[in-house]
Amino acid sequence: QVQLVVSGGGSVEAGGSLRLSCRYSGVTNGNYCMAWVRRPPGQEYERVARMQRRGYAVYMDSVKGRFTISKDTTENTLYLQMDSLKPEDTATYFCTADDKHYCDIYSGISYKHWGQGTQVTVSS
Repeated sequence: QVQLVVSGGGSVEAGGSLRLSCRYSGVTNGNYCMAWVRRPPGQEYERVARMQRRGYAVYMDSVKGRFTISKDTTENTLYLQMDSLKPEDTATYFCTADDKHYCDIYSGISYKHWGQGTQVTVSS
């Protein structure tokens, strides 16, 4: 059974940094793609960053150069380091995982497993 437990988040001023953590279990390293998805207030879900099964990272354009997705397989934890935060980064952030065979090239947000959301609020 896959479980994703998210921690981190909070409120910061623009230009600040936050790190989100997603402790996972039931995820076989190398078989699952993982991603951070967010939902800004009143908007649709956005996939912020994803990590392919071999560890290659892909980012949405608006966070490139500011956000870094990483995974510590010894701690079974996925991270999202967010630097130079902007008010438009305000959203509820979710950790997701999926083992669909095409997950490396999957461009949507319909991941099979979701952790609980954590709020990130960036003030101007």
